[in-house]
Amino acid sequence: MGYELSKKEIGERIASLRSKKGISQEDLAKSIAISRPSLTQIELGNRGVSLIEMQKISIALGFSLDDFMTKAFLSNQSLQPSGTSQEKVTSERVSVPTLNINKFKNVLLYILERCAGKPNVGETVLYKLLYFSDFNYYELYEEHLTGARYKKLPYGPVPQKLDAIISQMIDANQLQRIKTEFKGFPQKRYLPLEKADLTGLKASEKDVIDKVIEQMSDWSATAISDYSHKDLPWEVTEEGKDISYNLAFYRELPYSVRVYDEDDND
Repeated sequence: MGYELSKKEIGERIASLRSKKGISQEDLAKSIAISRPSLTQIELGNRGVSLIEMQKISIALGFSLDDFMTKAFLSNQSLQPSGTSQEKVTSERVSVPTLNINKFKNVLLYILERCAGKPNVGETVLYKLLYFSDFNYYELYEEHLTGARYKKLPYGPVPQKLDAIISQMIDANQLQRIKTEFKGFPQKRYLPLEKADLTGLKASEKDVIDKVIEQMSDWSATAISDYSHKDLPWEVTEEGKDISYNLAFYRELPYSVRVYDEDDND
């Protein structure tokens, strides 16, 4: 008689074995004829797996279904090699980001210092630069940069409490809000009125922000929105829900900022 597995245990076992075998989510999803977001939801324990899907997964990953259902499957398979992120991902599932308002304000000021003069950088682009700075840093270092929470809204990820923070900064003469037009469309922009205090930023944090600015700050609002909609954390989150930071560990190219190092280990 098989051991009774929860959806979470099934997902963790599949993710661990896939990682151990060096198979990407994209390749496994294709081999079992489901979408990558569906596979992500399975691995996170948010979606059940049909018997037919389990049979296909067992063939693709090379395991016995009978063995898979036993209590000792993980230890028998030695599925958690040292240095993999799966153990860390599991522990991070209970991690709740805590907003560091002062740090968030200074990250915002720093991005505006670098980008406010660019005519394309209105609210939409600004939101995405903040999102990718936060999620790229978390994927690399498994620590929160600003601790901001992002909600999935139709136009992309939006940091919560941003309106209140910006209002505080305007009242404190740190920011100025201006309304302009860009390519015939109305645009809301922000100008920094003081320099960011970077003493609270680690070199690694500034480096991640700089790379995001270099990569994306010249993109149009449409281009950066379309790009953010294909980022897996946004893609698999339900409309109106908070985007979980741990989903960053499931990214693949071109979004993943860790995948380059992992390729060297093959």
